[in-house]
Amino acid sequence: MSELSFEQMLEDSLKTIRTGEVVEGTVIDVKEDEIILNIGYKSDGIVSRNEYTNVPNADLRTMVNVGDKMEVKVLKVNDGEGQVQLSYRRVAAEKGSKRLEEAFENKEVLKATVTAVLSGGLSVVVDETKIFIPASLVSDSYEKDLSKYEGQEIEFVISEFNPRRNRVIGDRRQLLVAERAEKQKELFAKLHVGDTVEGTVKNVTDFGAFVDLGGVDGLLHISEMSWGRVDNPKKVFHVGDELKVLVKDIRDTKIALSLKFPETNPWVNAAEDFAVGNVVTGKVARMTDFGAFVELAPGVDALLHVSQISKNHVDKPSDVLSIGQEITAKVVDLNEAEKKISLSMKALESDSQGYADEETEA
Repeated sequence: MSELSFEQMLEDSLKTIRTGEVVEGTVIDVKEDEIILNIGYKSDGIVSRNEYTNVPNADLRTMVNVGDKMEVKVLKVNDGEGQVQLSYRRVAAEKGSKRLEEAFENKEVLKATVTAVLSGGLSVVVDETKIFIPASLVSDSYEKDLSKYEGQEIEFVISEFNPRRNRVIGDRRQLLVAERAEKQKELFAKLHVGDTVEGTVKNVTDFGAFVDLGGVDGLLHISEMSWGRVDNPKKVFHVGDELKVLVKDIRDTKIALSLKFPETNPWVNAAEDFAVGNVVTGKVARMTDFGAFVELAPGVDALLHVSQISKNHVDKPSDVLSIGQEITAKVVDLNEAEKKISLSMKALESDSQGYADEETEA
């Protein structure tokens, strides 16, 4: 047994290694920032933290165990302290480079955790190889703040592979676009004009709100937000709001939405509610030189002509009325087909005067 040990020791003492050579070693000790390997050489090998992983400040004791075997590349045969300087990361990176080249050629979908959010995009690591995903390729829509992706596991494909320039580019956007196209296809196959669907407000503009119907966006135009008047959509809707909307129109890939459900149409009972002779109450919504428009109900405006405001002469409506003022008037004309109603406050004055005269005579 002693002779065998001596022969083994002699063989080890004669073993030579060269810089750049890949050798196999066994872990004999692990510290927070370095790994010590027995590589069958007269000196032990050392793998420093940054030669094992790209993860900054990683505790190697949580990543490697005594007895583990690993292939490493010789960086220096003698690091000045009689030890061999080794790299596990570079061997892994070379293997990873081949793996990524195959993934690039086969358009394989890869999955990795975002290790860093940079000013121009995201950084992920696959088999010890860093991959950069530009901000423009992170999502299928513009995202100003990418910080939410830090630590997240994401899927992507390799869109550019150039190891000579140390340039490996990932693309998440094309996966989202393809997924969105598939969802659009499925949704359009079952979506019809007149359907009531649920969606989430994705964006609000001055002219309307874009609603995500589950992979497809529909436009809820400002004119379709209410039977009444909406001046500023941003005061009514917010990103994330859940809505139940009516599909008003579908043209190619464009979907027009509405909140004007037929059963809530205020004109359905107009013949009864706003019949000629009825006395109604409403609020002055807006004024012109020729009259005031009075909102009798959301979506129902009536014209109070300047000549019908009072028995006395009124030069301009704004001389005697104000926006938001509640007034009572008599319906003097109703045109359901054109959705037009005419009011008169003067008629009420005449009615009041008539009643007063009758009481005097009595």
